[in-house]
Amino acid sequence: MSAIHPFRVLRAKPLWIANGVITGVLALLFTVFYVGANIDPVDHMKNLPVGLVDADKGAAVGGKQVDLGAQISESVKKSTVSGDKIDWKVMDEKEMKEEIGKGKLYGALVVPVDFTSATTALTGATAGTPARPTLTVLTNQSAGSVGSSLARTATTQAAENASLQVGKELTAQSGTGRAKLPAAARVLLADPASVTVKDGHPLDSHSGLGLTAFYYALVLVVCGMLSANVISGQVDHALGYTHNDMGPLRLHRPLIRATRVQTLAVSSTLMAGLSLLMGTLVMVGAVGIMGMDAAHLPLLWLYSVCAIAVSGIGALTLLAVFGTPGMLVVTLVFIGMAVPTAGATTPIQALPGFYRFLAEFEPLRQITGGIRSILYYDAQAGAGLTRGWVMMAVGLAAAALFGFGVTGWYDRKGLHRIPAETKPEKTAAPA
Repeated sequence: MSAIHPFRVLRAKPLWIANGVITGVLALLFTVFYVGANIDPVDHMKNLPVGLVDADKGAAVGGKQVDLGAQISESVKKSTVSGDKIDWKVMDEKEMKEEIGKGKLYGALVVPVDFTSATTALTGATAGTPARPTLTVLTNQSAGSVGSSLARTATTQAAENASLQVGKELTAQSGTGRAKLPAAARVLLADPASVTVKDGHPLDSHSGLGLTAFYYALVLVVCGMLSANVISGQVDHALGYTHNDMGPLRLHRPLIRATRVQTLAVSSTLMAGLSLLMGTLVMVGAVGIMGMDAAHLPLLWLYSVCAIAVSGIGALTLLAVFGTPGMLVVTLVFIGMAVPTAGATTPIQALPGFYRFLAEFEPLRQITGGIRSILYYDAQAGAGLTRGWVMMAVGLAAAALFGFGVTGWYDRKGLHRIPAETKPEKTAAPA
């Protein structure tokens, strides 16, 4: 038994240096990923998709056909206020509703059918306060509360600027006749349109303002990631490679030699089987106990099970390839880089370029898109569900190729977890 006191290991510089480097790098990376991605979404925003609908039919004024809706639309598109931050999608009202109903748009600006007739009525000398034309700004919280808020602010500002521009033109055209107008009409003529804000895709009350899809997907990923760590340890214990501490007791099983490929196969099989249990309990907890609004329950269950299984097998692959440091890699891939790039809080279009690149393949974003489609968009394939299924299949295939490929190479090189015992040489018996 060693006579060295255990606390003397604190004097060892390598212990401090190694742990200091690892924990310091983790602290720095998590700060960069979380704070860096969300520190200035307005400045980083580029090409946020917003619909622009001109339903105005125009009106005959003084023998001429006038279409102020077209002027509003052109003014909005040419506005330098938002620059390239907003990607105006010109479409009709039906197409706009379909795109909002798939989460493709973060909002929309609608010019109503009677906009020209209502606006030109302001130049008439009628008594009383004339009716003010209205521009409608639609929001879409189901696509993300922050993204919807950014779209609402930019769209409202563009609509107000367009109204002022039309007001200048109407004031110039009215000329001396402006003095004959009632006082209320003269005020409205300078800024003719009012801007109202409506919810373009209302959600149920138990939808977390459009965030239940993100948190549900996060639960699935975390279940897969943490379960991988548990399963990896328990399989090692069952094979006799590690001890299992249960309080003050230390349990140990006889060694069952297994190749690295066999160990990964056993762990992955266990993960796939237990995903059925975890997916069921996640849905029961969210929908049955907590009352989360959800439809298409069989599809939600199947998607949940597959998401946990793929996330878990991916994490098991990293643990098998990298060993002890694998849990750090798993944490960075499935949590550190995933949460800021999921597009649930800050939209992808409002992230710096590096984070947009990560968002193309980070698991949480793909899983969130599929859950959002099931919960908010009637499980439409084009609303993120197809992409979710495809990317999960790609992720599973990549994990299998990488995991079994590398562990197979370890086995062929003789890099076993416990080297084979060397048999003693036989010696000739004495004469």
